[in-house]
Amino acid sequence: MRVARPEENGAARAGGTAEARVFEVREELSRFWQPRFYDFNVYSSRKKREKLEYMHANPVKRGLVKNPAEWIWSSHLFYSRGEMGLIEIDSVE
Repeated sequence: MRVARPEENGAARAGGTAEARVFEVREELSRFWQPRFYDFNVYSSRKKREKLEYMHANPVKRGLVKNPAEWIWSSHLFYSRGEMGLIEIDSVE
């Protein structure tokens, strides 16, 4: 149960206190998803494809690679060409 953050009740000073940081860490550890994210059940082949394409595009959007096949940790090659990459992929039917 959260009553108030130390900053909200005036306990924290400029730069924060050790107690405030411990409170923040404990609060972060108590939740699994970041505030703007949520779990999602993939219920159809269409949704599976949509989610895979989204995940494969992330390194490209971040500018880490020019195309998804270049990202060594990606399952892109497995799903697009059936090629095994750096890590073993269990196919999702």
